[in-house]
Amino acid sequence: MEAYNKKVLALFKHPKNMGKIENPDGLGKVGNAICGDILWVYIKVGKNKKGQEIIKDIKVSTTGCIAAITSSSMVTQLAKGKTLEQAEKITKEDVNNALGKLPEIKFHCSILAQDALKKAIQDYRSKKNK
Repeated sequence: MEAYNKKVLALFKHPKNMGKIENPDGLGKVGNAICGDILWVYIKVGKNKKGQEIIKDIKVSTTGCIAAITSSSMVTQLAKGKTLEQAEKITKEDVNNALGKLPEIKFHCSILAQDALKKAIQDYRSKKNK
C-alpha cells in the first residue's frame, strides 16, 4: 500500500478552514457509503472590487480518513477568494496535485471534495434564484 506524502500528513495534522459557518449562503454535502467519508462544505459569498461574486469564506466539516480530511481542507484553500465560476472549475486533479498526489486507492477523496464544493455553489445559486 502506498504511503501518504509529507504534505498530506502535515495538512492532516493542521487542517485549514475546518468547522461550520452559521447561516451559510451555500451548503454542500457528499458522502461515500463504502468508505464512510462525509463532507459538508459551507460557503459565504461576497463581491470583489469588480462586483463579481466570490467565495468570501469557506469551511468544511469532514468525517473520514486522512485523504478525506486533507482533500476537503485543500479544496477550501483552492476556492477561498475565487469567483464562483473559478471555484466551480476546480477539479479533482487540482486537489490531488495541490496535495502532492494521494495514494491511488484514495483518489476518490479528491472527487468528494470537489463535488461538495460544487454542491455548495449550486445550493447558493438555487437559494438566490428563488
